[in-house]
Amino acid sequence: MSDIILKVANVSKRFGGLQALSDVGIEIQRGQVYGLIGPNGAGKTTFFNVLTGLYTPDSGSFELAGKPYTPSAVHEVAKAGIARTFQNIRLFAEMTALENVMVGRHVRTHSGLIGAVLRTPGFKREEAAIASRARELLAYVGIEKFADYKSRTLSYGDQRRLEIARALATDPLLIALDEPAAGMNATEKVLLRELIDRIRKDNRTILLIEHDVKLVMGLCDRVTVLDYGKQLSSGTPVDVQKDPKVIEAYLGTGGH
Repeated sequence: MSDIILKVANVSKRFGGLQALSDVGIEIQRGQVYGLIGPNGAGKTTFFNVLTGLYTPDSGSFELAGKPYTPSAVHEVAKAGIARTFQNIRLFAEMTALENVMVGRHVRTHSGLIGAVLRTPGFKREEAAIASRARELLAYVGIEKFADYKSRTLSYGDQRRLEIARALATDPLLIALDEPAAGMNATEKVLLRELIDRIRKDNRTILLIEHDVKLVMGLCDRVTVLDYGKQLSSGTPVDVQKDPKVIEAYLGTGGH
């Protein structure tokens, strides 16, 4: 399997008269945390939505683990190996935390509709294995004690962790996190940083959009900065922070 998990080249997307993305390209190595940052309206979420099949790109190419990849229906994207969270939390509010994670795991099931309807022995074994794995993932993200709570009753930070557990349940090649720290307090951000670092140490690969630049610079191996849909700078966090173009985009001309 390729050491390059995701390779994106020359991706563009226009909405009417707005060029939301213009020839954007990134390359993410296995086990990296890769940051995508930029001012509001830079095109970060548009890039995520193109990558995960919510928008169709006007041009560009994608490779996932060395193979051509075409963003399509959301469930097909998950099967291909990309799992994502959303800027606005999207959980099944009336389902328990355990059930939410089990939903994510079902993209890797084999019993099918007939097995589910007939409750065959194979389906029951698979469902038990899914539940067991879901509990493991809840423990992994630190919220196993809430397994049987409805997701709507969890705190904001715990809901964010639940979304990550559900993404992990798909066994992804790439986890795409869309502003996971948004709305978190300082304590919750510390826990989030520890979780992302743990995921990285387990040799998983993460693409991270985040407005908290301090969090990004402290976590990411490489960073790409977008501005008005164009790729402004790419490199290590240290190199990006020193780039005059990046300083100008965030602080304005003459910023220090």
